[in-house]
Amino acid sequence: MDRDALLEKIKAMPKAPGVYLMKDARGLVIYVGKAVDLRSRVGQYFQPSADLGPKKEQMVAEVADVEFLPAESEVDALLTEARLIKDIHPRYNARLTDDKTFPYLEITMREEFPGVYFTRTPLPKGTKLVGPFAAAAGLRTAIGELQRIFRFRTCRLDIREDDPQRRYFRPCILYAIDRCTAPCAGHITREAYRRSIAHLRRFLEGKRAPLVRELTREMKDLAKALRYEEAVRVRDQLRAIESLGRRGRLADHLQPEVFAPTFDPAEGMQALSELLEAEPPVRTIEGVDIANLGPDEAVGALVQFIDGRPFKAGYRRFRIKTVAGPNDVAMIREVVLRRFRRLRDELSVLPDVVLIDGGPGQLHAAAEAVDAAGANGASGAGRPYLVSLAKREEEVYVLGRDEREPLRLPRTSPALKILQAVRDEAHRFAQHYHHLLRRKTLFGEKTARDLDRRRKGKRGSGGGTKRSK
Repeated sequence: MDRDALLEKIKAMPKAPGVYLMKDARGLVIYVGKAVDLRSRVGQYFQPSADLGPKKEQMVAEVADVEFLPAESEVDALLTEARLIKDIHPRYNARLTDDKTFPYLEITMREEFPGVYFTRTPLPKGTKLVGPFAAAAGLRTAIGELQRIFRFRTCRLDIREDDPQRRYFRPCILYAIDRCTAPCAGHITREAYRRSIAHLRRFLEGKRAPLVRELTREMKDLAKALRYEEAVRVRDQLRAIESLGRRGRLADHLQPEVFAPTFDPAEGMQALSELLEAEPPVRTIEGVDIANLGPDEAVGALVQFIDGRPFKAGYRRFRIKTVAGPNDVAMIREVVLRRFRRLRDELSVLPDVVLIDGGPGQLHAAAEAVDAAGANGASGAGRPYLVSLAKREEEVYVLGRDEREPLRLPRTSPALKILQAVRDEAHRFAQHYHHLLRRKTLFGEKTARDLDRRRKGKRGSGGGTKRSK
């Protein structure tokens, strides 16, 4: 794309929040950024008077194309930007490339007296999570202000209502300054405390307007009365409460590094077998994912789990050959077709379940590919169970079942956890292959191979993977 065409493309961008991806002449993403106003922000890079600094000027000189992803809000754009940078590591991005994650507000609902916490490492089950939040400092301040209103505990004590020693316990200073009801010392019943937590949850779920109006009115009245220090305190409370809106949604902004799978693989496989009504029970799952942020480096990856655990000798990589442009559905069809043709030709045992990352479109593409490969019955078995897992709401689609009512499993479901583990591993493996091809493009085959070996040596990882024909 020449520079005039590029500028026209930028002028056609919406004046709305989103994430922009700058690509070089080979189609590689070299920079990811966020914007409240996409057209204005991206256009600033190409203004003759722009003072970008040497590094940004070099980057802009390499830009041959710019794509964008729309976002619902500035926070949505920020969280999406962070996820993309962590996944693809663009060359000119220095921020957000570390392992740091966005925090959550966590309520430990399984406890008799739930606690409320700031956390970057949520418990695997039994909690109500809100977030992720864009600003850690804002969340910490907001929890303090919420504690002033709802008087919940933020300690990690194990508090039980039937503990006779509670009445001898001396509460901490938060009770003295009216920030906690001191369930540790028996100053409130379990029922009354949980009612207060229920009010907090309703407040977090969106019913903040009455409190915001009350605080705004109080701040104005204090200012009129020339009580400026108190007005500033109320203003800070108001900002803290409003910062609760600067957050993403769990399903939309999943952080896989936060929710590492912690489950019993055997329990997960049994639950999945029951969900699919599989007889005999499920033992092998193959997961398929696509990494597609550059037209020359679109790749597919297949991972294999046996009895709920990764079997790395069964991993396969696929460089997309027949699909031009970003078309995940067609790429899924190509990868599954090539995989099942290979299984057919080698008379190999078919997997019990094939898991696709996506919705009904990707699921049907996989089914068409399995049928076209003619692999059904090659191992004496019928077609595998074909399942897809949609990221937005973690909805489970099973081929042959009513797609208008996908399965929405509880977050603690062992069946969902095993599917998420396979999906996330396929995503990780696809992204790694995408990065490897990009290094080959940038540095050449030998240097890229050396870099990959050095990375593996530092991790001390073993197990091989094969490139699929």
